[in-house]
Amino acid sequence: MLSERRLQVLRAIVQDYVGTEEPVGSKALTERHNLGVSPATVRNDMAALEDEGYIAQPHTSAGRIPTDKGYRLFVDKLAGVKPMTAPERRAIQNFLDGAVDLDDVVARTVRLLAQLTRQVAVVQYPSLTRSTVRHVELLSLAPARLMLVLITDTGRVEQRMVDCPAPFGEASLADLRARLNSRVAGRRFADVPQLVEDLPDAFDVEDRGTVSTVLSTLLETLVEENEERLIIGGTANLTRFPHDFPLTIRPVLEALEEQVVLLKLLGEAKEPGMTVRIGHENAYEGLNSTSVVSVGYGSGGEAVAKLGVVGPTRMDYPGTMGAVRAVARYVGQILAES
Repeated sequence: MLSERRLQVLRAIVQDYVGTEEPVGSKALTERHNLGVSPATVRNDMAALEDEGYIAQPHTSAGRIPTDKGYRLFVDKLAGVKPMTAPERRAIQNFLDGAVDLDDVVARTVRLLAQLTRQVAVVQYPSLTRSTVRHVELLSLAPARLMLVLITDTGRVEQRMVDCPAPFGEASLADLRARLNSRVAGRRFADVPQLVEDLPDAFDVEDRGTVSTVLSTLLETLVEENEERLIIGGTANLTRFPHDFPLTIRPVLEALEEQVVLLKLLGEAKEPGMTVRIGHENAYEGLNSTSVVSVGYGSGGEAVAKLGVVGPTRMDYPGTMGAVRAVARYVGQILAES
């Protein structure tokens, strides 16, 4: 266990390095921070922190910089989440309140996160498997062709064309629409297959083929692989950190193009709490020079997806965590009210 004073020294090193981009020396620490000890004592503390792997010396005769281990201790023990100011909260609410549908909410959220944190923003669309059905609409396009519209509690809308095996009249269509919604509206998607399995039996024999086709289309919509969609923004922000990616930024850019990688980085949506992965804690090698801050969002206190940011390990963790958490809360409120 590190002493309280050495924890203070580590906190000061992280704060100064994040703010200045320059390795931090003992003289600068004693001048900028009220540590209450001499530069010689600070040098001894820095030597101990280096021996423990919390800081490192990038060049001979240079100051020290935090390691991944040092940032991890800072995030876990030393850094609180910086609350947003009242003007910042109003700006977030006003920006997101103007959204007209789910696609607009996600697009605005990405832009807002990238602007607030000056990092790369990543927002996952609400997952169908963690949603509930708000309404199923069935529209007749031709005697044997329908459109199925599925609307979720998160405002997500999925449309599918249904080619029926036989013509399907308006009366039968209205009956199917009513029966279907009476069974599935307000229910979780995971429960839908069992709720509708005997529905064809409620219809005349000549209509059962079409009812089964509609139900098959509905169930296929629930399990499609492309449901795990996400959108990223602010990639150009990475060019603001040439010192943090001294060799090449290409591996980071390549990783950001891989949706599977990003989904793994964000973590499982069912884990709603804040997650911070630092440097080599990211399993994907191309992102070993970055940190990922993510949190779940959703309505009713249950996370239906994740959002977060990707940036260099030398990031303002308290400010970034505060912005990510605040935006997630507002997005959750919008989904609950939509």
